[in-house]
Amino acid sequence: QVQLVESGGGLVQPGGSLRLSCAASGSILRLNDMDWYRQAPGNTREFVARITTGGSTYYADSVKGRFTISRDYAKNTAYLQMNSLRPADTDVYSCKANVVDGRLIAVDYWGQGTQVTVSS
Repeated sequence: QVQLVESGGGLVQPGGSLRLSCAASGSILRLNDMDWYRQAPGNTREFVARITTGGSTYYADSVKGRFTISRDYAKNTAYLQMNSLRPADTDVYSCKANVVDGRLIAVDYWGQGTQVTVSS
């Protein structure tokens, strides 16, 4: 009913930049908070950034000053601009959106993730 699709991942050198996109589609009546998380094999999932319905943003300490989350309300899409990338940023990045869907119920939806690899 609602799908989230991430894109924009890839292989970059340390110090490089990437912009990730998370596009929501389907029976969306209202798109609330949108988050980015990341997870490496064997590790727990880590919160990266959040943008609320009203546009307030929150960041993990590890990415403050380097990453910027934004959204395009008309396109139901969230973005994560990642600058000054480090090898420690290597992870699968997934988006999460709180959505009021066609059932008039607010639920969280997850995308499948996109791989970001930072290596020289």
